Amino acid sequence: MLYDIWTVFWRDWVVLKHRMIKFILSRMVAPILYMVAFGWGLGRAINTGTGGSYLDFLVPGILALNSMNIAFNSLTPVHAEKVYHKSLEEYFIAPIKPLAFVAGKVLAAVLRGMISSAIIIILAYLFGAHFSITPLFLMILIINCIIFAQIGFYAAMTVQTFEDMARFNTYILLPMSFLCGTFFSTDKLPLVLHYFIECLPLTHTSTLLRAITHGQEASLLSVGVLIFYMVALFLLCNHILKKVQN
Repeated sequence: MLYDIWTVFWRDWVVLKHRMIKFILSRMVAPILYMVAFGWGLGRAINTGTGGSYLDFLVPGILALNSMNIAFNSLTPVHAEKVYHKSLEEYFIAPIKPLAFVAGKVLAAVLRGMISSAIIIILAYLFGAHFSITPLFLMILIINCIIFAQIGFYAAMTVQTFEDMARFNTYILLPMSFLCGTFFSTDKLPLVLHYFIECLPLTHTSTLLRAITHGQEASLLSVGVLIFYMVALFLLCNHILKKVQN
């Protein structure tokens, strides 16, 4: 099983390695724009109420947002393999377990998400942000990558067209990108919307990363919510995989 997972992961790593320079450069564009526009520009007029700058508040949200997008988009090629290239069946008839295929793809997505997060952390320090990195901080980032990689796999296995995949991004990822504590505290939202947003995984990732980077106590409730999502999505992906095989 572990060898099967490693085989799938290694294939994605070889592809990424040959595109590493392009990957790194493309991952730098959006964070730089966010930090210039919100951190240096708009951020100078914003009081976060925490004693730090808005840039310090913003960076954990950008990390949560970035890891979500990278992990999700790393699994969207599976949709093309399933619907257009018809090559997904090759994995199923290969001498590897289907669940190992999912695990290998998810691990490759986590690697992409963590490389991209490392780029943002370096850029944030260069822009003058102040925050600390701990093992718990890295664990939360990894869990967030796993969650959205699994969501990406679920979407890739269930939607039928590229247009449907684009709608999935529009209706699911885009609202979370702006509302889940990435650019402002969810406390500022209307009460009903606030409670709904608090049920989403990206909100808890943003909250945890922000608390950890500023030396505050991490919420056990938020950690529990992320673990719940991770386990529930694993079971859902396993169920979808069985349906596809049948």
